[in-house]
Amino acid sequence: MANPKKIYRHRSALKAHRESLRRYAHNRAAKKNIRLSIRAAVKAAATKDGAKMGESAAQTTSLIDKAARRGLIHWKAAARKKSRLMRRLAAQMRAPAAPASA
Repeated sequence: MANPKKIYRHRSALKAHRESLRRYAHNRAAKKNIRLSIRAAVKAAATKDGAKMGESAAQTTSLIDKAARRGLIHWKAAARKKSRLMRRLAAQMRAPAAPASA
């Protein structure tokens, strides 16, 4: 009986695997950056700083749009993330300010 075929036996398969690992790392970093940006925008809204919140929201929506354009996330997922972000920011701005803890 012949030996079973080895995984990644061919040079092209080895290269494809290396490429997939690089893409995986890049995509994870980009998605992490989106999550961190969303958190920063919500935190800015919690401080009731409208200018900082607006700037942070614009930067976050830009990151989400770029990710959708590159195919990193689905365009409907991008729209959903932006919609939820804007609803959270609006709710944060409407909510009464939290008492400052000493």
